[in-house]
Amino acid sequence: MKPKLLIPILLLTLFPPFIHAQDNLQSVEKSSVENKSKNGTWHNYNIIKTNLTSILLKNYSLQYERVLTRKISVALQYRIMPESGLPFKSSLLKLAAENEDDNTKKLIEDFRMSNYAITPEIRLYLSKKGYGRGFYIGVYYRYASFTSNDFNVFYTDDNNTDQSIKLSGKLTANTGGILMGVQHFWGKRVVLDVWILGPHYGSGSGNFVGISSKPLSTNEQNALRDQLDNIDIPLTEKTINVNANGALLKLDGPWGGIRTGLSLGIKF
Repeated sequence: MKPKLLIPILLLTLFPPFIHAQDNLQSVEKSSVENKSKNGTWHNYNIIKTNLTSILLKNYSLQYERVLTRKISVALQYRIMPESGLPFKSSLLKLAAENEDDNTKKLIEDFRMSNYAITPEIRLYLSKKGYGRGFYIGVYYRYASFTSNDFNVFYTDDNNTDQSIKLSGKLTANTGGILMGVQHFWGKRVVLDVWILGPHYGSGSGNFVGISSKPLSTNEQNALRDQLDNIDIPLTEKTINVNANGALLKLDGPWGGIRTGLSLGIKF
């Protein structure tokens, strides 16, 4: 075969695959463009954040948010506080000292608690930018669990000596709330989420049990019961049972709180 005829035949043989490859490339590029908004950011992406301000309260959290549409996203947060003393312990001790309440002071010094919470959330972004940016309103549910093994209650025994009994137990709460906030993007990856205000309300219940190291007399039981009765928890119904072996404290009533803070994260 002559060399002049070989070149056109080779071009005809290779040209269809080349056209097919070009079509595939254009299809991929078109799909990529369709998945982007006008300013070049992806419509659907993920965000992982941590609440910086909650660290001051010895709480550590991680939140995952999935942007679904320009207006809607879903999120799930897990928060944990390892066993530790009360936040702002020194301030609480000063307040107890001013009131000359030695029993409360001892309770604050010895009390240790741990907790965790799981919070699913749906967000509605109201700004024109959308896709996880701007002002939003979120609706959420929270399950929280609080555990303490160092809840000391002090009383006076038959010898007029101060004694204490250590209660341990767990309180769980189920609440729902509304969160208002603003989320900003810095560059391509950094996300700043400001929780302006997020009140939540529901109910909580728990049992705390204390076993005495020695049998309690009738007078000692009465003294312990009085101390448990003096524990002031607003709007909470208390059930107190005391016998020679120790005490049982049941709590049941409304539960609530406020979510606020500053979260920093990345999107991908």
